[in-house]
Amino acid sequence: MSIPSPRGEREKLITALTPELRRHLKIRAFEHGMDIQDATEHAINAWYTADDLPEVDTDGAKTWGTFLPAGGPDQFKAVCTERGVTYVQGLAQAITQWLENHPSPTKPLTAQPVVRVIVANQKGGVGKTFISSGIAQALAEAGNRVLLVDYDPQGHLTAELGFEDLMYEDDVETLLMHMDGTAKGDIHDLLVALDQERFGERLHLLPASDDAFLRDVALSKVSFSEAALERALEPLEADYDVIIIDGPPSLGLNMDTALYYVRRREGELADRSGVITPVWANKASHRAFRLLKRQMDDLCIKGRIEVDYLGLVVNAYDSRRGKLVKENKDQWEKSSSPAVLAVIGDLKEGREASDGEIPLLEYAPESDHAQAMRDLAKELAV
Repeated sequence: MSIPSPRGEREKLITALTPELRRHLKIRAFEHGMDIQDATEHAINAWYTADDLPEVDTDGAKTWGTFLPAGGPDQFKAVCTERGVTYVQGLAQAITQWLENHPSPTKPLTAQPVVRVIVANQKGGVGKTFISSGIAQALAEAGNRVLLVDYDPQGHLTAELGFEDLMYEDDVETLLMHMDGTAKGDIHDLLVALDQERFGERLHLLPASDDAFLRDVALSKVSFSEAALERALEPLEADYDVIIIDGPPSLGLNMDTALYYVRRREGELADRSGVITPVWANKASHRAFRLLKRQMDDLCIKGRIEVDYLGLVVNAYDSRRGKLVKENKDQWEKSSSPAVLAVIGDLKEGREASDGEIPLLEYAPESDHAQAMRDLAKELAV
């Protein structure tokens, strides 16, 4: 989701795409300086003139949507019918052909700012900390320079990574002080590094602090408070490829500053930075998502900005919990904007790593949980 759309009159094509093709398309489009929608439109237009394309494996395709120029979805469906292929197969052929004709350049063609992602949901307990920490670990393991920001006043991320004592240190400047302009020192001094060898000193944490509960009140007195987090983190951006924010379990100014920080900046490609929302397969998560989306929409309209929804993650899913749980999961998977990036099972490794204050990829690197985090990390075009 991005608001508003800068492309004029467009109509939505809803079909399905395999996660692998979706990831390859996103990364390759960014390498060529294109938004995903533009790349998909070009792929479909080229497909119209192609003959005798081989069938593409579409097993595991998930609901996916894209916007085409007015009349585009109807034209695509008509050509699929004429050729005797499903809409899913037609799109898979188009994107596969486009990928083959657009190999990776030696370096991205368009310079881009640091990737900025907030893992957000105003509902507590859905796995924001688990997802944000896991994605950051997987990105660092893959060779990226990653900053994790514990933006949750409860400080679960800081504690679960073994740095809880830092939250209560006296006479130490905090992120809030850098946001409200009262800090005198360098924000680099707040950072700590995870020392596990697999992260290669590339994964750093900006810990929570015990004044974070006062953030909404303090920010209400700051001029242009929405940009307060951006002003604080700006000195760090050149040092990292990705900045992951573990969001607060509440709405308000605290959330607005984080959403504003991950907005699409001038010249930045769509769906590069933005929001990932963990949810559960229950009605309460649907209600919480609607509240967060409403706040995003309101901020976008009033601030005249665009915040991209990168996707949803259905977390702690267990089909044994009954029919309603499966129905809720299926309802999430029908969403195309934002799409479901992953369904993660209710497995023990994540809880054990958290309780032991050990990073998941260090505690259980071969587990399904760890692999799920590596797959999620691939969703970001870094």
